[in-house]
Amino acid sequence: MIKACRERDFSQIFRLMRRAGMYPALIARRCELTPSRVGEVIEGQRVVKDMSVIERVADGLRIPGHMLGLARREWEGASTGPVPPDGELTEAFPVDDGLRVMSEGDDEPTDPEFVCSLIQSQLPLHYKSANYFGARQPFATVHHHARTITRLLETANGSSRQELLTMGSRTAEFLGWLYQDLGNVRTAAYWSDRSMEWAQEAADDHMQSYVLFRKSNQAASQLSSERAIGLARAAQRVPGLTSEITALAAQQEAVGYALQGNPRAALAKFDEAHEMAAQSSPNGPMGTLDTSYCTLAYVEIQRANCWIDLGEPHRAIQLFEAEIAALPQIYRNDRSVYFARLARAYAKAGEPRHRQPLRTAQGRPVPRLHPDSGPRPLPYHRE
Repeated sequence: MIKACRERDFSQIFRLMRRAGMYPALIARRCELTPSRVGEVIEGQRVVKDMSVIERVADGLRIPGHMLGLARREWEGASTGPVPPDGELTEAFPVDDGLRVMSEGDDEPTDPEFVCSLIQSQLPLHYKSANYFGARQPFATVHHHARTITRLLETANGSSRQELLTMGSRTAEFLGWLYQDLGNVRTAAYWSDRSMEWAQEAADDHMQSYVLFRKSNQAASQLSSERAIGLARAAQRVPGLTSEITALAAQQEAVGYALQGNPRAALAKFDEAHEMAAQSSPNGPMGTLDTSYCTLAYVEIQRANCWIDLGEPHRAIQLFEAEIAALPQIYRNDRSVYFARLARAYAKAGEPRHRQPLRTAQGRPVPRLHPDSGPRPLPYHRE
């Protein structure tokens, strides 16, 4: 049912209700539809798209609004906080039953400091896992961590609350990236908002800046150039930022300018980001937040992608081929994304075939992806 609601597959929703004992005539009466129309939907002869009909179905069958992408319905009662889209979980990535009992059961007292210490030790490994294996690998565990922190924050106070807010902000930000990489933009935005809320309460200025950068990236992925630029600028207004965060925000502002078709502004910000990425910052206030991926190669790969949007695919090809060949092996997931972008550059350049094999810095050919497992053009890890 969760999957059917997420996809707004009303044929499947009605069939599931029928299996639960609700015959079509009752479904029709509850949803203010005719029995024949319900039958047509069940048989796949009619598709429900009208928003007023979707709202009547939600109210008639008592389906919570967030499951169908709607606002909270009046009959759902008062809310104690934001409701995650899609019921938080997806059928494809369920949380283990044992983990669910641990995070939801409150008979066993939980030490917040122990939880924070445990998550802090595991986050770097989850970053590496997502880099190499993709977002599916650490998803269930990171989701469990976020739910556990959410539950503990309901009663935490003092220094324990501060630790939970700080670690929760980093966990929620990472979970937002995982959802974004899996193509679930709405739930990604939800967890980014939670990350921002917790970072603000914790007075963690650096984390707030990083989340603004991430939200700018989400806006750019939806081709909202003005919002991408505005959020990236906001991220750069925080004083005393590390050079990595400044570089990330600057290149993200450049991406927004490229989407607008403004090459002068885009290239100026990319040059600024390149200069900042060349500076090394000590591991200071960011703690477990991974910004080590912000290298000169990272900035140049983002520049290459923007050359496509600026109508210069041959420049993009040259940059992509140089940087992909030098990409460390750990960034296997990212390399797949970059191959997709390189393919887009070749298509824009009118060259559907690769000119010559890519080679690593050691001179070895870079393996090509199998055509049946082509990468999705989704965001670079943690960008």
